[in-house]
Amino acid sequence: MDWYPLWNSLRIAAISTAVIFFAGIAAAYYVARLPRVIKGLLDVVLTLPLVLPPTVVGYLLLRVLGPKRIIGAWALEVFGVKLVMTWWSAIFATAVVIFPLMYRTVRGAFEAFDETLADAGRTLGLSNTYIFWRVRMPCCRQGILAGTVLSFARALGEYGATSMIAGYTPVRTATISTTVYQLWRTNDDALAFRWVLVNVAISAVILLAVNLLERRQRETAHVRRRMA
Repeated sequence: MDWYPLWNSLRIAAISTAVIFFAGIAAAYYVARLPRVIKGLLDVVLTLPLVLPPTVVGYLLLRVLGPKRIIGAWALEVFGVKLVMTWWSAIFATAVVIFPLMYRTVRGAFEAFDETLADAGRTLGLSNTYIFWRVRMPCCRQGILAGTVLSFARALGEYGATSMIAGYTPVRTATISTTVYQLWRTNDDALAFRWVLVNVAISAVILLAVNLLERRQRETAHVRRRMA
């Protein structure tokens, strides 16, 4: 059994999750502070990939990153690099697809944050940067961790956009999801079922981690209410 699809899926999911971890936190923090109308418009734009079919997301990325499009042609001409049909092309797809999950989860955590803590820090002369990293982030860490884990799980199982922009080439671009589809197409049900079991096992562990995080978050909130 060739384990390349597992390794490729894990590295694509890990890299795309690392990218949207910082991008999602930054977007959630700044959007939450904007006026209501502007925040609503940006919410629509930033959350759109969550409701669009993944194949549509992949098609739109091809329209932007394809070798005959502006960005794709520029990268090919200047750096000699194709932005599609490589293993790392899937990072573009998964990052776009999972970004809304991270953004919405973190924004919810930031909006639930008690702003009086930040106000108290400012009265003590603390900078906004210090308050963000030493007060806001620790208080919101459970929501941030939950968003990160969910995003990783979604990236690991992404198929539609990935198949559009990276395709399927054994030992080059194959992921678990695309491998299952190709094995099914070639009537290799036994091997396809093995990969399904691998994916189910990983997803179950991830969901268990999310449940534990949510349980700790509820317990922490309960303790804070009792102390208040």
